[in-house]
Amino acid sequence: MAIPERLRFGSLAVEPALILAPMAGLTDTVFRRVIRSLGGCGLIMTEFTNAHGVVAHRGGPAAKNRRRPFNYLHYEPDEHPIVAQLFGSDPEVLADAARVVEDAGFDGIDMNFGCPVKKVVKCNGGSGLLRDLPLAERILKAVRAAVAIPFTCKIRTGWDEDRLVYAQMGRLAEDCGLQGIALHGRTRAQGYAGEADWDRIAALKQAVGIPVVGNGDVFSPQDCLRMFRHTGCDGVMIGRAASSNPWIFRQIRQYIATGRYDRPTEADRYRLLSDYYRRLARDGDKISGDPLGKMKQFAAYFTRGVRNGARLRKAIYRVRSQEEACAAVSEFFEGQLGAAA
Repeated sequence: MAIPERLRFGSLAVEPALILAPMAGLTDTVFRRVIRSLGGCGLIMTEFTNAHGVVAHRGGPAAKNRRRPFNYLHYEPDEHPIVAQLFGSDPEVLADAARVVEDAGFDGIDMNFGCPVKKVVKCNGGSGLLRDLPLAERILKAVRAAVAIPFTCKIRTGWDEDRLVYAQMGRLAEDCGLQGIALHGRTRAQGYAGEADWDRIAALKQAVGIPVVGNGDVFSPQDCLRMFRHTGCDGVMIGRAASSNPWIFRQIRQYIATGRYDRPTEADRYRLLSDYYRRLARDGDKISGDPLGKMKQFAAYFTRGVRNGARLRKAIYRVRSQEEACAAVSEFFEGQLGAAA
């Protein structure tokens, strides 16, 4: 069941070849460090970050006095290797933001050409740029010229089925000097509906000489192995599955090594959720959102499939403080574990 042990984006070595996808509102420093602590993930990425925000907040009294701290790019030393993902549509602003990222010590930069969210696309960001390849080229060239650290991008297959541009984007990325490309196997029009087309990931792998990372519909270790085999990709990127099952990277490593993997017990889930909540309470000033809001958001993801999980979700949705949220978790799991004893 051999798969690539290592993936290289230029000087950046990713080992194992498994990547945590950038996810808005989720992959902040607290969640990333939880993933790191569980093992098995070779590379983590920030939330996708507005280049205009990076440039506007890069320093000075005006930045320090803003009501909300700009923490999208905050990371801790134990998160390396870590890549910052940017989005935007202005080549000069993106180049400036890339310089900020490089100066901050990130191991690489990734450009988002895949986000399907309407408010991002209407500003020509994310997958909106798949409709304007000349602008995409100017962006890639500007950022590549601005920094020396490894540079990659993440794309979708196209705007819709009539405008598939993944092969053109792959060749464009390679010609502009990028060290890798990740492909989510859906169009922008699909959003997250339907199935990701892994055949297109395989086709992109054949079309370019730079590393190709596959993304889309990997929800289990078995799915991950199938993607590697089906596409011949150099690495696999996992997003939504990690929000409900943060152990997935470790499970993939176990499955590849032994053909089996451990599933988390209720005690494991209790420890992880409690640890995540404690980290949020302690490091709330290092994230971009409200810690209590994050607690409620994560409960919605993490409790799917948990026995009586709906009861825990309802309890957490009702709380009004971080302390109440932590207490609700303890009460729920201690009751569950006590009833099972």
